[in-house]
Amino acid sequence: MATESTPARGQVHLTLTGGPRGRTPGERRPRLRSGLSYSLLGPSFVAAIAYVDPGNFATNIQAGATYGPLLLWVLITANVVAMLLQYLSAKLGVATGKSLPELCRARYRRSVVWGLWAQAEAVVVMTDLAEVVGGAIALHLLFGLPLWLGGLVVGAVSLLLMPMRGRGRRRFEVLMAAGLTCLLGLFLGQLFGGGAPLAPAADGLVPGLSGTESLVLAGGIVGATVMPHVIYLHSALTGDRYSLSLAPDSAGPDQNPGHDPDRPLRRRLLRHVRTDVLVAMILAGAVNVALLVSAATLFHPGAPEAAHSLGAAHDAYGRLVGSAAALAFALALLVSGLAGTSVGMYAGEVVMGGFLGRRIPVLLRRLLTMTPAIVVLAAGAGPTQSLVLSQIILSFGIPFALVPLVLLTRDGAVMGRWVNRRVTTYCAWMASVLVVALNVALLASVFVD
Repeated sequence: MATESTPARGQVHLTLTGGPRGRTPGERRPRLRSGLSYSLLGPSFVAAIAYVDPGNFATNIQAGATYGPLLLWVLITANVVAMLLQYLSAKLGVATGKSLPELCRARYRRSVVWGLWAQAEAVVVMTDLAEVVGGAIALHLLFGLPLWLGGLVVGAVSLLLMPMRGRGRRRFEVLMAAGLTCLLGLFLGQLFGGGAPLAPAADGLVPGLSGTESLVLAGGIVGATVMPHVIYLHSALTGDRYSLSLAPDSAGPDQNPGHDPDRPLRRRLLRHVRTDVLVAMILAGAVNVALLVSAATLFHPGAPEAAHSLGAAHDAYGRLVGSAAALAFALALLVSGLAGTSVGMYAGEVVMGGFLGRRIPVLLRRLLTMTPAIVVLAAGAGPTQSLVLSQIILSFGIPFALVPLVLLTRDGAVMGRWVNRRVTTYCAWMASVLVVALNVALLASVFVD
């Protein structure tokens, strides 16, 4: 029997509690909400905003200014890989009603869980460093604020956004979707308003590299695109919004599919998730493509200095396109930093709550995670170099999120009828190997240098 609980506004909670004969005569089947806003403005937009964070700004501008459109194919491939991984994370939450950290805590040894938690917290801190530093750079470009003061402002504003999430995740989702749309509009304006010819950008669709340094930068693009903290978060977002408890007698992996009267409902639910992931990740990918192509057409080879820092890129936009373009770039960087750090705080709560079953006050978490960023900014360290370093450290965390994700989604005891097909698991393993290999190349090159 399928019953529908009374969910919070903007959520659906479905529980399958009985076999195919458990539904009483005349009982109406539960239905999912429909409508454009429900289908297309969901949890994936919260995850997608992390794919256009200041780390993406740094790597995409450096790639475009240094090599032109050469690495465009890497960016598109990385976005497709991220789309697959985010879909698996979302499906895991839908099928189990639990997040990836919660499932790890339930299925792995305590020592393994504590190790996974420790590295995940390090990932959250490095993510927050990138977002706070990026936002501080934007405030410095816009208002001339000292970097350390800009970092404090970014941290304070992110705290103001968190109560909105507490009153209803739907509002937070819509806010993140608005931020993503704003970023897309700003960079499409940069792209088509710059006056540079766009036809040569098509050359970047042909796979190719130009020496070891381009390989390193390709690894940086992938590392900045596949964000481990968002993989943890997405499973929690969908697990909260669409909760399906699959009873073994009605939905287990050994049950005859023909005996499951709720299978059409499950299929429709999964379509909601697919649509949400597809639309959100396409928009995030479009922002990154517009950023790389605008840098390639405007800065390469006429303004190679734009690759050195975000401040230099801002100056180059102003000199080559105009003050409005420079203002749009700084605003986009600010939106990216504010939205990204809010998502990072959210991910931190999911990580600790899932792996350890514990929570700490939001204010304390905010102070702990942003302290390294404020120290870096106050010490006068190069902000753009700090962004790059944070992406390198983040690359260490990628395997610790991807491997459990693939193992759990291929496990019929966990997923029931929603277990991955063999081809999906194969593609997920190949994507994981590709991501890890590129980041190993990035790390090796950095240490060799």
